Amino acid sequence: MNDKPSEGDIKNFDPASAGWEQAKSSAFGELVGPVWRREDGERLRFGFVVAPKHINRAGNVHGGMLMTLADQAMAMAGRKVNGARRQATMELNIQFVGPAHLGEFVEAHPEVVRMTRSVIFLAVKMYVGSRIVAAATGIWKILDEA
Repeated sequence: MNDKPSEGDIKNFDPASAGWEQAKSSAFGELVGPVWRREDGERLRFGFVVAPKHINRAGNVHGGMLMTLADQAMAMAGRKVNGARRQATMELNIQFVGPAHLGEFVEAHPEVVRMTRSVIFLAVKMYVGSRIVAAATGIWKILDEA
């Protein structure tokens, strides 16, 4: 089953009707969201529909929103593998590859690269349809004892 929108449907994509659910969020998440979540087996996916509040002066999604999605997607993937223990972002590196525009659905595909007793190394790629718009890596510190 292909749950991604086709290129022609990107500006009309409704996450709820496609089986996505709103991710739980903090007060900050409420300001920038909604962020959507989908879990297919071991794969976690996160995304958002680009709204006017996400647009920069150039008419593209603001890099800060892509960084927010990267941070949230990697953090949630980390919590899934660490037994839901508290953690904190130690490092976040991002590369902006292409633009995302108003009405498009940006989808994040996080993955755990490596986990030790005290840190988790993660990566994420973000797409609009099949077009990559950003990639990021990060390191999370596990705060709670096992």
